[in-house]
Amino acid sequence: MNVSLYQAAAAMDAQSRWQELIAQNLAAGSVPGFRKVNASFEDVAAASPVAMNGATPASFYIPTVISSTSFQQGQLQPTGDANDFALEGQGFFEVQLPNGDSAYTRNGQFQLDAKGQLVTAEGYLVQSDNGPVQFDPNNPAPVTVSASGQISQGGDVKGRLKVVDFANPDSLTATTGGYLLANGQQPGTAPAGTSVRQGFLEAANTSPTMEMGSLISAMRLFEANQKVLQAQDDRLGQIITDLSGTT
Repeated sequence: MNVSLYQAAAAMDAQSRWQELIAQNLAAGSVPGFRKVNASFEDVAAASPVAMNGATPASFYIPTVISSTSFQQGQLQPTGDANDFALEGQGFFEVQLPNGDSAYTRNGQFQLDAKGQLVTAEGYLVQSDNGPVQFDPNNPAPVTVSASGQISQGGDVKGRLKVVDFANPDSLTATTGGYLLANGQQPGTAPAGTSVRQGFLEAANTSPTMEMGSLISAMRLFEANQKVLQAQDDRLGQIITDLSGTT
């Protein structure tokens, strides 16, 4: 078996996946609080599917790509909107999905709906320690949130924003809109150093310049392995021609 064919094909598949992750980072670069997805390469043990004369199948390694989420802090940008919030430090805002499940996000671009509830752009309910954040739509008093997350409407305290953290954030699963799912992992309280900044949004922790540089590297590696694959295919074709005695 020509191992180099499989290795080159596997490398092309891994680099194609890397390009998909880069494209995802570029597309979501303007989404507040978006977490960059990194790619790393590992070798996976494989074996020849055919063993000659009862011999042990030959083993070899093929490359594969592993994705992981970067939880590095993004830059905080002032917006002046009282319904915008950013987290300084570790942690996530907890929101309620339409099916009742919880999701977690660093995107604090919230708004008030017709019922006076604080919701995300998709309409998901933002959670406090007392359940969904509920304001009085008939009360003209301003909404304020302290650094500790305490929510007030004028002098009326409404609760505290539910900001949580996880012992193993790498196990969270990213879903559409930049939301994360816990997959059974129980959230804990955010570290004491985490604070809420009202009137700010956290920018995505991606760099378009670095992503474009990575995209160029991924494309060049893909092309290089494509040439290896073509060269091996041509060599096999020549061997078959020579063995068959044809021209």
